[in-house]
Amino acid sequence: MIVLGIETSCDETAAAVVDDSRRIRAEAVLSQTAEHRPYGGVVPEIAARSHIDHLDRLIGEVMAKAGIAYRDLDGVAATAGPGLIGGLIVGLMTGKAIAAVHACRFIAVNHLEAHALSARLTGAVPFPYLLLLISGGHCQLLVVEGVGRYRRLGTTIDDAVGEAFDKGAKMLGLGYPGGPAIEAAAATGDPDRFELPRPLIGRPGCDFSFAGLKTALVHAVRAAAPLDAATVADLAAALQTAIGDVLCDRTRHALATYRAARPAAPTLVVAGGVAANRYLRDRLAALAAQAGVTLRIPPPRLCTDNATMVAWAGIERLQAGLGDRLDAPARARWPLDPAAAPGAKA
Repeated sequence: MIVLGIETSCDETAAAVVDDSRRIRAEAVLSQTAEHRPYGGVVPEIAARSHIDHLDRLIGEVMAKAGIAYRDLDGVAATAGPGLIGGLIVGLMTGKAIAAVHACRFIAVNHLEAHALSARLTGAVPFPYLLLLISGGHCQLLVVEGVGRYRRLGTTIDDAVGEAFDKGAKMLGLGYPGGPAIEAAAATGDPDRFELPRPLIGRPGCDFSFAGLKTALVHAVRAAAPLDAATVADLAAALQTAIGDVLCDRTRHALATYRAARPAAPTLVVAGGVAANRYLRDRLAALAAQAGVTLRIPPPRLCTDNATMVAWAGIERLQAGLGDRLDAPARARWPLDPAAAPGAKA
């Protein structure tokens, strides 16, 4: 089975060809970072126009590199949500057109499901498993029961962790994107120089909160102004450490909740763009080792937005007998667990 994947949910234009033997035949990602950097964040209209300008070329490139014709495809998988609606429409309509013209199956992929299943592309991870999904727009803990079957244990009640990184970097004058900038600055910083809160830490449940942490950073930045390079590094390290403490605490609670219902030790999967952060990967690896559970994190290039995971999600859904009609809609919001109570970033 060979599937073409298309990803246009935010500010990466991406295409990939993957087969059911877990072989990535070709992949391409075009980042729009330079186009959005002057604005300090993603501008939806600029993102959509850039997808229009580059998507057809990228698809042609990956098809050529994969050495296949469109008639060889078993399916076309395109991200249908959640995300910026203009960009989603570009990728979705392109995928539908290819599927219609070449008479192959079409799969409207939930971007969050693509992240959730990405660890199964790089290795055998049996269902069920516990998922920590951390990205610019989402921060959730879920039990992954199977393809299309998710039970949410916790979500953010205000801001996502990636947003905390981005806003923190902006406060510190580190630019956009914020996650890599904070990680680089924190490498030489003293995380103990500034005291920042750990929202919800130690409390029951698995929900997250980062709004108060951002507010505390604002006050710390103002009190320390004017900022020199060492102070910026120390503030970045304090922010990154606080985020790591919150993620580990909430994940520890989720592991306890999971184990209360299942005697076997779970596999912990961490996915999403923030999972590319090396400091957080190391912190979560230490947590998993202490808890005696197996940890699986995709390589960094498959943590950030990409079409390879979209193609793989398409394969998983086709293998499960799931496909979509060509009238499948684009969805700005699309929760993995529709039965869960609405959250700020569901």
